[in-house]
Amino acid sequence: MNEARKRTDNSENIQQQSIDSKFIQQHLANERTYLAWIRTSITIMGVGFLITNLHFSTLTIKINMADILAKVIGLTSIVIGIIALIFTTISYFKKGKEINNQTFRFSKIMVVYLSISLILVFLVFGLYYLFIWRLI
Repeated sequence: MNEARKRTDNSENIQQQSIDSKFIQQHLANERTYLAWIRTSITIMGVGFLITNLHFSTLTIKINMADILAKVIGLTSIVIGIIALIFTTISYFKKGKEINNQTFRFSKIMVVYLSISLILVFLVFGLYYLFIWRLI
């Protein structure tokens, strides 16, 4: 009985390997895309840390609104980076299944989310610099 179970497990493994290997180029491309999103998430978070640290370590004058905006930029960048990381991980596994089932569909959610989020962060960046340069 144990022998029959081993054969079934082996045949399932061989079948799964053949499905995965049939679409190996697509799986490798999916992995490269996932890693690019990981780098993007880390970069977004790094920019938030950089701006916050530069603001508080180099600015000699105290501008309350600029302090608030620097904190908002830092926190928002971290949150956007974490959310992007979560979305892209979910998307990676979903795309892997879709590739094997040959039902892949292009998802616009991640691109739209990241674009809108970064536009908002850049608008806050703009406000920050307007306060630092005392144009407002």
